[in-house]
Amino acid sequence: MNLAKVIGTTTATIKHASLNGWRMLVVQPLLVDGGNDGEPVIAVDNMGSGIGDDVIITSDGKAVGEAMGTRNTPVRWMVIAQPDN
Repeated sequence: MNLAKVIGTTTATIKHASLNGWRMLVVQPLLVDGGNDGEPVIAVDNMGSGIGDDVIITSDGKAVGEAMGTRNTPVRWMVIAQPDN
């Protein structure tokens, strides 16, 4: 799990069927001190996260597959929580 900040949204004109109903967000992984931890990534979200929100993301393939209801998905990152600030 990683802390990240939502910095944008993205769309796809053609996407994998497993992505139907999921929003795609551009998120910036963060270090403990608030600095950036690498490049931004795309994460799926169904929690209603918006630009500027802090989120917790995971790349655990099994957890992502279970949450999406399929093991056949190209998704690498998923928003799993919104921390209290």
